[in-house]
Amino acid sequence: MDLNTARMKTISIILAGGRGSRLKQLTDQRSKPAVPIAGKYKIIDFPLSNCINSGMRRIAVLTQYRSHTLNQHVQRGWNFLRSDFNEFIELWPAQQQTGGDWYRGTADAVYQNLAMIRDLQSEYILVLAGDHVYKQDYSLMLKEHLESGADVTVSCIEVPVEEAHQFGIMHVDEDDNIIAFEEKPTHPPTMPGKPEVSLASMGIYIFNTKFLSENLCSDAQDNESSHDFGKDLIPYFVGRSHIKAHHFSHSVVVNENYPQDAYWRDVGTLTAYWEANMDLTKLVPELDLYDEDWPIRTAHYQRPAAKFNYNYEERIGTALNSVVSAGCIVSGSTVEQSILFNNVRVNSYSHVNECVILPRCDVGRHCRLNKVVVDSDCRIPEGTVIGEDPQQDSARFYRNEDGITLVTQAMIEALS
Repeated sequence: MDLNTARMKTISIILAGGRGSRLKQLTDQRSKPAVPIAGKYKIIDFPLSNCINSGMRRIAVLTQYRSHTLNQHVQRGWNFLRSDFNEFIELWPAQQQTGGDWYRGTADAVYQNLAMIRDLQSEYILVLAGDHVYKQDYSLMLKEHLESGADVTVSCIEVPVEEAHQFGIMHVDEDDNIIAFEEKPTHPPTMPGKPEVSLASMGIYIFNTKFLSENLCSDAQDNESSHDFGKDLIPYFVGRSHIKAHHFSHSVVVNENYPQDAYWRDVGTLTAYWEANMDLTKLVPELDLYDEDWPIRTAHYQRPAAKFNYNYEERIGTALNSVVSAGCIVSGSTVEQSILFNNVRVNSYSHVNECVILPRCDVGRHCRLNKVVVDSDCRIPEGTVIGEDPQQDSARFYRNEDGITLVTQAMIEALS
């Protein structure tokens, strides 16, 4: 089968039902894939854009936890495909189609939708996480899958061996056949000829539909299983099936004029989320969002351009080494190495440094914010100081072990 035909016979399934509890209060009212990132996007925009740019245009987004904002975003921003060309992006919420349970794990989420997958007569299933930030051409991974004749292909990324305990680690032979899998191992195996790195699963899989369907049905009957791809099915396949590793470096999208490594981030913790945003304020970020050949799409709304007011004495509207999105007003204040999402206002005499400020926030006058993540729709009272006194920050807001403070409107209201 040629690649173009295979792409048309592939259903891409984005698992977007997770809560993401390690992001703390950022996911109190939204699922993790719906968390804003990079000034104007939501996390799910990255796997969706990768699918579209890869020519994978039959896409199902599986939702469950607090999915309203995610549903709204997908419906408003991703409804441009042509059904008469057999293209679609559909929302598949948990519907208890196979019994009384909601999605019990990543594998069970796909299992509960097998009837719809069969109706689409797909021959291949691309399974993606909805909460990672990266650029990847899935068609190149599919091409390797076809050429190898594998039952399963797992996308993997090289990580330093000292960090490997955080991931599911693949042990491969010289032909990239997966011969062992260990979930967060204490003594991780290294790559052949590369003792300094291990090969970590990215949670991206391509399955032959018939093969996966049979195994999901078996897994559903196993009361000892947690019904998860990484914890249960992938380890089960090793030694029993033809399972191959696909190196992320073979399909990573890189602009020749833009130096970058194989960028992939699981922004599952507050620190990782803050760091991923801060990276975009660098002169040359690791992730290129300016590549016109591989655009990251999102929902668009009519907003005015960003505006900077005042230019005298200590009241100068300035943004340095920062990302300032549409609709923002920096009024007589200083913003340094920060990201302001859409429709943020920073008022006079305030200083914002190393901050991630989500949409529609208002920072009052004479505020000082340092290393703060401010959730959407917050009103920071005049004179507020955050990021200078750890004890005071911990008493009022959420402050993690890396010194990053998270502020929500509910926390602010609790102070009054």
